[in-house]
Amino acid sequence: MPILLRGIDGIRAYAGFHLGKSGWVEIGQPTIDAFAAATDDRDALSVDPDEAARGPYGTTIAQNSLILAMVPPMLHDVFLLEDVGLSRQCGIDRLRFLAPVPVNSCIRLDATLKWARAEIAGLRFTLECTIECDCTDLPALQADISYQVWPLACSGVGRVLAL
Repeated sequence: MPILLRGIDGIRAYAGFHLGKSGWVEIGQPTIDAFAAATDDRDALSVDPDEAARGPYGTTIAQNSLILAMVPPMLHDVFLLEDVGLSRQCGIDRLRFLAPVPVNSCIRLDATLKWARAEIAGLRFTLECTIECDCTDLPALQADISYQVWPLACSGVGRVLAL
């Protein structure tokens, strides 16, 4: 069950706290192939099972950019924002890909709200994100990902927003 962060003050109140983990998401070959088609990232290690079988991992692996792109949808399992207006991702620091994600393995996101600070007409906050893989000892990804949120333009109107 995701944590509900209410408004700018609700986000700020969770600064420094572990928010939780997402559910597990399987990364199958159809997902890898669809990402390759959408991004034109057709590395043989990701899309050619025969070639990848002769490579260092013995199977195809997910593109690193696919693993990074999985962060926003997995955040929906961790928290939801309520009573905020628009939001946008605005930066990534300390991004590291530490282990490959083999085809048909599962990943999940672990997120901590590192800090939050007021900015012009809004709030900026940074999440410490780690993506774990069910078949590797090392995390697949570690990064600090920053978001900007703005308050609702009209008072008294509430809505739930997923990043």
